[in-house]
Amino acid sequence: MNDIICPNCKKAFKVDEAGFADILKQVRDQQFETEIKQRLEVAEKDKNNAVQIAEAKLKNELQLEFSKKEQEIQSLKSSTDLELAKIKSQMAIAEAEKKTAVLEATSLIKKERDKLVYELSNKETEKLLLEKSINEAFAEKMKLKEEALKMKDDEIERLRDFKQKLSTKMVGETLEQHCEIEFNRIRATAFQAAYFEKDNDISGGTKGDYIYREPDPNGNELVSIMFEMKNEGDETSTKKKNEDFFAKLNKDRIDKNCEYAVLVSLLEGDNELYNSGILDVSYKYPKMYVIRPQFFITIITLLRNAAKNSLQYKNELSLMKNQSIDVTNFEKKINSFKEGFSKNYELASRKFETAIDEIDKTINHLNKTKEALLSSVNNLRLANNKAEELTIKRLTHANPTMRAKFDDIK
Repeated sequence: MNDIICPNCKKAFKVDEAGFADILKQVRDQQFETEIKQRLEVAEKDKNNAVQIAEAKLKNELQLEFSKKEQEIQSLKSSTDLELAKIKSQMAIAEAEKKTAVLEATSLIKKERDKLVYELSNKETEKLLLEKSINEAFAEKMKLKEEALKMKDDEIERLRDFKQKLSTKMVGETLEQHCEIEFNRIRATAFQAAYFEKDNDISGGTKGDYIYREPDPNGNELVSIMFEMKNEGDETSTKKKNEDFFAKLNKDRIDKNCEYAVLVSLLEGDNELYNSGILDVSYKYPKMYVIRPQFFITIITLLRNAAKNSLQYKNELSLMKNQSIDVTNFEKKINSFKEGFSKNYELASRKFETAIDEIDKTINHLNKTKEALLSSVNNLRLANNKAEELTIKRLTHANPTMRAKFDDIK
């Protein structure tokens, strides 16, 4: 039994060990709960302050990024609440180790808070870096756009000045010179094995402006292009259209055995169809393109690269074609031999039949000669028999005159 003095009435009363332990437990539990509640409130305030600071700093971030960050914060809040509930449950169960549990819980909360602050700091850094990279990319794109616009404006101004300075008589020749200069400028580095010269062959009735040919490493033709350059000054009374030259260009391509046909044109300068870049007009004429002068080198490069990509298939096709030609030639030789042999057999057969007919005729003739000779022999035999039977007695028979004569001779 223990003596307990009431703090209010100052009276002493006795309490056994169980009651004393119960009172002590109540006091300790109340004090512990109060301390835990205070620390949790402080942790909750710290956490709420950190979240509010993070939300204030992330207001100007992109909507997608802000949504992701808000979801992460909510997830962190949920995980923190779950951890706190877990800590409360553990503290209720582990009564003997409440102080240690409080210290551990406080330490864990601090770590979580520090982790949250660190993550928020990292998110802020990431946001700043992302904003910086976006701003730099935007500035770079704007710079490239401004440069492209400037180049386009310069090109338009150059072409406008180019058109103003040209006369109707010299405009086509000047465009040809421009393209030739552009090609020769990079010929030594990019087109060492290429042929690019004016078309001077008018055997087909017409001729193009320039022919481009390039062989592969084996000497076979890799790509060939027939070029036609067309331009006219603003002061020209009759305006031509690009379509007016398609038929002639296609004819020149076929006559000069070129694979592609390209019209380099400044005609129809206000037509956006031709100003958009490289225009494929294969729907009208096969393998034909219309370009502006600034795409002259580009079209050659594109067609050459396409030809290089299909070179393997061309080689295989050429091999198959050669094999097919060999088989065809072999069949032709066999057929030629069979035809010649048949003709010779027919001639020999006719000659053989003629010879047999002649032999039969000769045999018939010899048989007739034999019969004639046999008949002649028989007649000679008969004549010989008659000659042998001829005697003087028979000669003088019934002829007294001849008998008298022979008697006189005797």
